[in-house]
Amino acid sequence: MPVTINGTTGITVPNGTVSAPSIVGASSTAAGVYFPATGVAGIGGKFDVPGQAYADITGLTDGTTITPDFGVATNFSVTLGGNRTLANPTNLVAGQSGIIYVSQDATGSRTLAYGAYWKFPNGTAPTLTTTASATDALVYTVRSTTSITVQAVLNIG
Repeated sequence: MPVTINGTTGITVPNGTVSAPSIVGASSTAAGVYFPATGVAGIGGKFDVPGQAYADITGLTDGTTITPDFGVATNFSVTLGGNRTLANPTNLVAGQSGIIYVSQDATGSRTLAYGAYWKFPNGTAPTLTTTASATDALVYTVRSTTSITVQAVLNIG
């Protein structure tokens, strides 16, 4: 069955596979349609996924300053090898949301400071779990190009 693109209701993808020519710039997979990172021109509205949907977890490079690129991914992970700063991300889009998994290295006791865009409840950044190899999660939503609402879920493993 073909993919239906409707400017009012969005995109309808029937169960099964979709051949690449059905949507310019897309390719088929066994479970549906893959859109390249640049998107597909002219497609707007909603995209309804009737089954499993996910976004990859992209590793961030550990360093004195860690700067996520929100244009590359929405979910990230990093293992801290020292006291670090999570800088303001690049390529923010209001409405984007995701998770950043922050792990301690085998030494532990690492701290994380935050750029000015990161907004925590009550204006107070959390103290991360400092146990060696512990992992915390920063769950975020981008409110604007200069404001990210974030909640920490501590000591998840």
